[in-house]
Amino acid sequence: MRRPVAWRLLAAGATTAATAAIGVALVIPHASAATGGVTGYATQNGGTTGGAGGQTVHATTGTAIHAALCARASSSTPIIIQVEGTITVGNTTKVSGDSCNTADGVIELKQISNVTIVGVGAGAVFDQVGIHVRESSNIIIQNVTVQNVKKSGSPTSNGGDAIGMESDVHNVWVDHDTLLASGGEDEGYDSLIDMKADTNYVTVSYDIFRNSGRGGLVGSSDSDLGNGPVTYHHNLYENIDSRTPLLRGGTAHIYNNYYVGLTKSGINPRAGGKAKVENNYFKDSADVLGTFYTDLLGYWQVSGNIFDNVTWTSPGTENHPAGPNPQSNTTISIPYAYTLDGASCVPTIVSQMAGANKGLQVSNGSCSPQTPTTSPTSRPTTSPTTSPTTGPTQPSGTNLSIGAGADGSGKASGTSYGNVVDGNLSTYWSPSGSTGYISVKWGSATTVSRINIREASGATGYIGSWQVLNADTGAVLTSGTGAGVITFPSTSLKKITFKINSSTGTPKVAEFETYAG
Repeated sequence: MRRPVAWRLLAAGATTAATAAIGVALVIPHASAATGGVTGYATQNGGTTGGAGGQTVHATTGTAIHAALCARASSSTPIIIQVEGTITVGNTTKVSGDSCNTADGVIELKQISNVTIVGVGAGAVFDQVGIHVRESSNIIIQNVTVQNVKKSGSPTSNGGDAIGMESDVHNVWVDHDTLLASGGEDEGYDSLIDMKADTNYVTVSYDIFRNSGRGGLVGSSDSDLGNGPVTYHHNLYENIDSRTPLLRGGTAHIYNNYYVGLTKSGINPRAGGKAKVENNYFKDSADVLGTFYTDLLGYWQVSGNIFDNVTWTSPGTENHPAGPNPQSNTTISIPYAYTLDGASCVPTIVSQMAGANKGLQVSNGSCSPQTPTTSPTSRPTTSPTTSPTTGPTQPSGTNLSIGAGADGSGKASGTSYGNVVDGNLSTYWSPSGSTGYISVKWGSATTVSRINIREASGATGYIGSWQVLNADTGAVLTSGTGAGVITFPSTSLKKITFKINSSTGTPKVAEFETYAG
């Protein structure tokens, strides 16, 4: 079967109107990605290198990601897909070809191998679009944000999982990503990362899992016991109800993770599942380890963990907590080399290094960060620039925010939404966590083409990746990193939102200024 002309031109490295229209900016022959940081079980079974040694393609839409996969010589030809911008259901369509098997409304990595998807430049946000890995191997997903993927409501994608792996998947590395939801099943979400139906040799490292009813599972039912082994290390789990992970039958090595705000249960090995749980820090949480909601027992080996304000329920027929004084009930041999950080420094180093747009920093085993000597997150210098203009220059004209209303996501104690529209740099709004959103609103349609996000004194540089949204329609007006002056096409709206997707500290927005020009 011959590929369509646009895909053949892309494979040859030509820049065409067809490739520009789907969001492919550049093809660079024979570039490589930095994969030396892979650790854990993904190093076994032949290792995990993703698209190392293949072409590097820059993509700004989901359709462009699919097109890059379909343009390869074969389904196993290595490729590195650098992603920048916001991927949505609306810009993610099925593309056909001999080397791919894609679908609308989801990033479909099906029946393929040797692929790296990595966020670059101003960042990559998969907004309400999940990543589905099926019948595939040697996959790296790195430095991206996947948020608010739903299984019910509109739009839906990937069964409600941010990242899902199923049906003969092996050697996958999920690294330095931020996976977010805005609630549990009642709000239409499922899981942040699921592995089922023979998913093996996976490492999940330096990721953020936040605001979800379910963190993730290994094994979809008590009869789906052929999954794993999986390594989880240096991840942040925050405000999660349960499943960090739920482990059915498989083996997991779980070390140096930071768990805060687990409301129902945490690491849950069952049906013979085994977890080696080392040097983790559990804070302000309930039932962080044990077999829960079943009488099919699992097992654990524990050492070096810190339990800070952890509560435990009483044992029962289907409730088998490991605490209040967790003891090992099995031993697990780990086949690879690794270095443990002390549990006492885990909150600090994980908060600093985990998640997208943090520079891919990793720990050196001494509670100190290291930055990779080569970075796969740099945008190609010859690619056209589409990032918004930001900078310290104060815009001219009238600040339309003065006298307007304001609201947003959760706010930290002592801060207020109204502080961002009061013209006073000594007052500010902070989200209740490290990310959140703040909005300015008017009683009638107002034309805006420029905003100025001004951070409070002593908190400059904390804001990482962000999006500016037309809150009337939900449309993304622009995206980027860092505070300052941001421009976008002139838009008439009643409400505009500045959404912080990552940060290096608690953001403090002193003023959210808006201007017509």
